[in-house]
Amino acid sequence: MCLAIPGKIVKICDETADVDFGGVIKQANVAMVDAEVGQWAVVHAGYAIEIMDEEEARETIALWNEVLDHDGVKYQ
Repeated sequence: MCLAIPGKIVKICDETADVDFGGVIKQANVAMVDAEVGQWAVVHAGYAIEIMDEEEARETIALWNEVLDHDGVKYQ
């Protein structure tokens, strides 16, 4: 099973982006997508695999929060 989480791209340098996952910044390789600062990217195993619009990203995060709420955890 593959799980990927959307995050907001806050900085890009060459093929590496800083991606904000609810206040946690992680680096991701963006070579496989046409990424721009401010966009939302689906990241799996350190690679951005899809760019999605903000509405879809927020819906996905809301679904994750529903799952995580069962364990008392909250993602932004």
